Amino acid sequence: IQRTHPAPSPGDTSSPQFRTAIPGSPPSPIPSPPLRRSVGPRASDLWRRGGGNGDLTADDPMLLLRRATSSSPHLSSASRFKRASGGLALSRPSSGASSPSSSGVGGGTLGIHVFRCPDAVGIVAKITECIASRGGNIHGVDVFVPQDKPIFYSRTEFVFDPASWPRETMNIDFFNLKKLFNADKSMVRVPEIDPKFKIAILASKQDHCLVDVLHGWQDGRFPVHINCVISNHKRAPNTHVMRFLERNGIPYRYLPTAPGNKREEEILDLVEDTDFLVLARYMQILSGRFLECYGKDIVNIHHGLLPSFKGL
Repeated sequence: IQRTHPAPSPGDTSSPQFRTAIPGSPPSPIPSPPLRRSVGPRASDLWRRGGGNGDLTADDPMLLLRRATSSSPHLSSASRFKRASGGLALSRPSSGASSPSSSGVGGGTLGIHVFRCPDAVGIVAKITECIASRGGNIHGVDVFVPQDKPIFYSRTEFVFDPASWPRETMNIDFFNLKKLFNADKSMVRVPEIDPKFKIAILASKQDHCLVDVLHGWQDGRFPVHINCVISNHKRAPNTHVMRFLERNGIPYRYLPTAPGNKREEEILDLVEDTDFLVLARYMQILSGRFLECYGKDIVNIHHGLLPSFKGL
């Protein structure tokens, strides 16, 4: 899609369509940047889990997905709340509530709440009220409602003071929200307090997705424990990836694959003690039997043309 300005009148060079690169030279048109059109993910893709009854728990790896629905064209108007000049709270805490930090907005301990329930009026307001009533401050909310079904999905990031809002009390508060809206999923995680997820990373020959995950783990953006990296391609010991893994004590498992042997049984043995898997551009299609046997979430990190190819 190409955005264009209205055609200027003859001889009019004041339009933003034109500029003069060199004084005295004729004006040249400046094409406006094209509008990029993004396709939002399906709710079933974002929330698919391999089992479980939706009870309140902190052990859900989908909490680590960072605003997976932020590019969806179907997001409601309440789905994006931008913070500027140090932050903007969605609602003010009550007068008796304590602030998560001395500044009232910037600091505190990070919490992440994920919610799924039948769509209804006032869900965002109740989530906001629950957090604000305990002195918490919301940093971001993503909301998604599919066009073909009235199911409400949300992911909320907030900061709070653990002394004013103990972890056990937080579980109870969000569980009450679950009952209020008949939700089948209401989970909260506090990365600084809760045990780290254990993951395994599957990768192939190209390094860029794997490197991005490893560097995100190194700088604290992904608070997980990496059990191992599994690849169907061998890497030389003096490469950047191998040196990084050796320096950080992360095992590297080389399992070459063939058309008739995907080494899935061996992979299952290696990832048995993990909470979820990360496919860092792993160029193999996992079988239905593998997914059934593993029975947990798998996060696929891939190039932008993924919708054109067969997936998990």
